[in-house]
Amino acid sequence: MKNSLELLGRYFLLMKIVFSRPEKGKLFWKQFFIDTEKLVLSSIPIIAVISVFIGAVIVIQTASNIESPFISKMYVGYMARESLALEFCSTMIALILAGKVGSNISSEIGSMRITEQIDAMEMMGINSASYLILPKIAAATIFNPLLMVMSFILGLLGGAIIVMITGIVTLSQYSEGLHYAFRSYYIFYSMVKMSAFSFVITSVSSFYGYNASGGSLGVGSSSTKAIVVSSVTILLVNLIITQLMLN
Repeated sequence: MKNSLELLGRYFLLMKIVFSRPEKGKLFWKQFFIDTEKLVLSSIPIIAVISVFIGAVIVIQTASNIESPFISKMYVGYMARESLALEFCSTMIALILAGKVGSNISSEIGSMRITEQIDAMEMMGINSASYLILPKIAAATIFNPLLMVMSFILGLLGGAIIVMITGIVTLSQYSEGLHYAFRSYYIFYSMVKMSAFSFVITSVSSFYGYNASGGSLGVGSSSTKAIVVSSVTILLVNLIITQLMLN
C-alpha cells in the first residue's frame, strides 16, 4: 500500500511538471505531429483489421443465438451496433493500444533515461518531462477518439460483409437493425471514454519510462509495468465513466 501511494504521488508530481512548464510552441507542435504519426496513424492498420473481424464475429454469434421465430433478425444489426459502440470500439481498442502504444512510449523514454539523454536535456534547461510527454498525451487524447469512430464504422462494415457472404440474415434486415433506435449519444460517450483511456495510456507509460532504471532489463520491466497498470486503470476508468454518463 505504501509503495502504491508513493508511486501515485510521484505520478501526479510528474504530471504537474508536464503541464506547468510547457516548452515553446514551435518545439511542442513539431513533436506533436511526430507523435501523432507514431502513436495514432501507425495504429490504423491493426485497429482496422481487428475491427472488421470482430464486427463479423459479433454478427455471427448474435445471429446464431437468436433461435426464436418471434424475434426479428433485424436485432442482429442492432446488437452488433450497440456492442461495438458501447464497449468494443472504445474499451477493447484501448486495451490493444495499451499494449502497442504503451510499450512503445515506455521503451522509448526509458531508453532515453538509461542513456542519460534526459539528463542532458535538463542540463540544457529544457523541461524534459513536458517536451517528451505532453505532445504524446495531446496527440493521443485528441486523435484516438477518431480511431474509435473508424473502428465503429469498420466493425459495422465487417458485419455487413459476413452477412453478404453467409446470408445468415438478409442485408436489409441487418441495415434495418443498424438504424433501429439509434442514439448518437452512445458515439459521444465512447469518444469521451477513448479520450480518457488515451490519457491514461500515454501518461502512465510515460511515467514508467521516465523513471526507468537498471539498464536494458529496467527498460523492459518498465514497459511491462506500464502495460499492466494502464490496462487495469482503463478498466477502472471505464467503470467510473460508464456510471457517470449512462446512469
